[in-house]
Amino acid sequence: MDGDEMDGGETIEITVLGSLGEIAAEEWDACAGDGGIVPVDPFTTHRFLKALEDSGSVGNRSGWIPRHLVARLGGVVIGVMPLYAKTHSQGEYIFDHNWAHAFESAGGEYYPKLQGAVPFTPATGRRFLTRAGFEAEGRSALIQGALQIAERMDVSSLHVTFCTEAERQWGEAIGLLARTTQQFHWLNRGYRDFDAFLADLSSRKRKTIRKERERAQAFGGEIVVLAGDAIEPEHWDAFWRFYQDTGSRKWGRPYLTRAFFDRMQETMRADILLVLARRDGRWVAGALNFIGRETLFGRYWGCVEEHPFLHFELCYYQAIDWAIDHGLARVEAGAQGEHKLARGYLPTVTHSLHWIGDPRFARAVAQFLKAEAQAIDQEIEVLTAYGPFRRGGEPAETE
Repeated sequence: MDGDEMDGGETIEITVLGSLGEIAAEEWDACAGDGGIVPVDPFTTHRFLKALEDSGSVGNRSGWIPRHLVARLGGVVIGVMPLYAKTHSQGEYIFDHNWAHAFESAGGEYYPKLQGAVPFTPATGRRFLTRAGFEAEGRSALIQGALQIAERMDVSSLHVTFCTEAERQWGEAIGLLARTTQQFHWLNRGYRDFDAFLADLSSRKRKTIRKERERAQAFGGEIVVLAGDAIEPEHWDAFWRFYQDTGSRKWGRPYLTRAFFDRMQETMRADILLVLARRDGRWVAGALNFIGRETLFGRYWGCVEEHPFLHFELCYYQAIDWAIDHGLARVEAGAQGEHKLARGYLPTVTHSLHWIGDPRFARAVAQFLKAEAQAIDQEIEVLTAYGPFRRGGEPAETE
């Protein structure tokens, strides 16, 4: 498949991969790694996406069928894109179920569709992954390749979810539909420790968080924070039990297989932060985080015992503690959850891009997105105003 032609006459070649095993990790990560030892986020790295495939978490039976794109110029990989053919809308966290229903009610077939995304992962990051120095031409070739695949497969639509704001602006400029959604993120304002963060909050919120932490830490056991080589197979055995419990309640069945967590132990320990609670010699709850260059990404939580506020302690407060100690700029706590607002996580805009093949349906979706964006902006404004931080003129903590 051909892509863009460069000024010098060379053509960028686009190939489609049915598996990450068809490309060397070094070639993929030269684009996904963004030039740093620690990736901006670990989710688009070769090791993470291949772990999903090797573990059977994605593939034909999952409804996530790999169709990854690779752009080469003169034999050199200058761009890659995680892309999947989807037969459903599960595991995306940018909800288009109503679009599917409307399209099918009008006699169309919404599935299959193409999804430029990280499966089961509502974390923001680049989706058009380009080698440094080839950003414009690589991105252009990748979207052209994705649209060519969409045409050849005769799919209804292409969706690029949780992309960066810069990608959203570029995509909108070339005619893609842009969608605004929101999450709750914690932002580090240069805090020296957790108490400095609390001093930024209103008195009532400070007292509430302190009480919650005291109640949680008095659950009758200990909280253990593990990263890198401190993580051992027994910890994944425990976390699998937690994940199964949460997955069966939220989704009916867990998205990830047990083998996926084995792959995390083998290839991604350096990217992982586990926060576990142990009581009477037994692991009873835990939260799984991924470590990025500037961001800690909270992903999964589960428990086999219920204890007051232990969820908030393991998922939110321990994450803030760790981010401050390690100089990270933010914590992304996953999708949804207005309860995060009271705990210092502010509403934050997230972005996605969409191409709809049917012109009439595309116009209807465009109108919906315009109204939705206005509603999201208003909601963020209201939620921010009712956030936990001290108002102007309110004194800092003196207790």
